[in-house]
Amino acid sequence: MTPQDRLIIALDLPSIDEADAVIDTIGAAGSFYKIGYQLMPIGGLDLARRLSGAGKKVFLDFKFHDIGATVERGVKSICALGGDFLTVHAEPDVLKGAVDGRGDDPRLKILAVTVLTSLNQQSLKTAGIDMKLEDLVLKRAEFAAKAGADGVIASAKEAAAIKARFGDALLVVTPGVRPAGAAADDQKRVVTPAAAIAAGADHLVVGRPIIAADDPAAAAAAIQAEISGAS
Repeated sequence: MTPQDRLIIALDLPSIDEADAVIDTIGAAGSFYKIGYQLMPIGGLDLARRLSGAGKKVFLDFKFHDIGATVERGVKSICALGGDFLTVHAEPDVLKGAVDGRGDDPRLKILAVTVLTSLNQQSLKTAGIDMKLEDLVLKRAEFAAKAGADGVIASAKEAAAIKARFGDALLVVTPGVRPAGAAADDQKRVVTPAAAIAAGADHLVVGRPIIAADDPAAAAAAIQAEISGAS
């Protein structure tokens, strides 16, 4: 994979016009984009189709979570968008439905959300979960592997443990990545791009440090250079 393909730029913006402006500004420096909840209901699906048609890769961060049969039907519909990654929650029934819904689609990869990077051990305790955070991530990664999913969403702080257990059987896609000196914002388990790659992350998801930069193209290129240097 090229550094451009390893960097997923999160289009966490309030309008399609603003997303299009960022995409145009980044230009050739951006090859992989994430569309999430903020854009999904206001034209994000059409944007996904347009990006795919323009030869870009698309990460549909929709985090499906429902009974397996409902997830299966939803994923079948998603295949028509031409996306590359789709997130679902890491529960066995959800994962089975997603994998069944994807079927033999040659492009769409199913990624299981393990533990959000906005959470830490205290967050789990507050939610009534006593398991060690890393153990919970690995348990959910095991659910993904057994279901035939393609990868997981996990912090770089757990990436090495996932790779040690599952090797190349699971892609590790890592949000919560911040260049040195950047604000953590609402993330709790953050790492630099170089540290994430060194830990075993296959793809990095970066939003605000790029899309809120004075020069988004330069910000994306700087992170890609860091990825290249750490690879």
